[in-house]
Amino acid sequence: MRKLTLSFERTTATKCPVTFDVYGTFEGLPPGPQLIQYRVVGTEQWKNLKSPTRHHGSFTALLATVPSGHTSVQIELRQPDGLMSDTLYYFKCGMPGADETFGETSEPIVRTPSGGPLAELVADANLAAVQARSGAEAALVSRYGFHQDLDAGPVTYEEVFVTLPAGFAVDVWEVTGAALKSVLAYPNAQGWVLTPSSSLRYTLEGGAVTEMTLNGVPVADDQVIRVAANYVLVGGYEGFPRWPGVTSVYHGGPDDRGALATYLVKNSPVSAPAGDRVTIR
Repeated sequence: MRKLTLSFERTTATKCPVTFDVYGTFEGLPPGPQLIQYRVVGTEQWKNLKSPTRHHGSFTALLATVPSGHTSVQIELRQPDGLMSDTLYYFKCGMPGADETFGETSEPIVRTPSGGPLAELVADANLAAVQARSGAEAALVSRYGFHQDLDAGPVTYEEVFVTLPAGFAVDVWEVTGAALKSVLAYPNAQGWVLTPSSSLRYTLEGGAVTEMTLNGVPVADDQVIRVAANYVLVGGYEGFPRWPGVTSVYHGGPDDRGALATYLVKNSPVSAPAGDRVTIR
């Protein structure tokens, strides 16, 4: 086995207490059924997991249910190279230690009036947090909720918290291309626009979205897209329009602080995105 990636899913609807199911995606397995031994880091008990007979080198399985009060989880595999998964963080009902850091940035990651690199980073983190469990194709965020830029160097919990103080849960919604274009056509009163993950790009010109691509392919008006966003954004707050005709499809995501910290750990050192996903003419 060459890689284990974790995803996690809320199992309670309320903010506190919050429990999570932790799923592991195992990659690089040889053909045929395999016996996998693993444990949550910090525990003594090893668990046995049998992979499917036909897994084509990869499969996903439920590994653990983590109770409220924990702030992170990591899985260790019993094999010669001591493979460990990435670390997942969630903060809604607990705080990590004051000296704990979450990866590092190779350069400052800042906000701009249109969203900019920081908003793009958070959008990427939100999509990564829910994509495996929900099939989300893109994420959208508002600069409104970001209260601080990220400096270069190790990222502390305080920095994550001040950057995203609200801690909104990341949910997933289905929306048509036409409806999404209508939402994105209206900046708020400050002139801020909604910032997408790297999979989505759009051009705003003369009060309309004139171009939009998903993974490099133009988006059709009748195309249904799964978009990760918090309920405040979808509900039409922060000066943006309410999303018309939207359908909720997934409410198992983490809060956006946990999503950002997990993304930083997994991809460290993280450089600033280009800040060019939205073109305004």
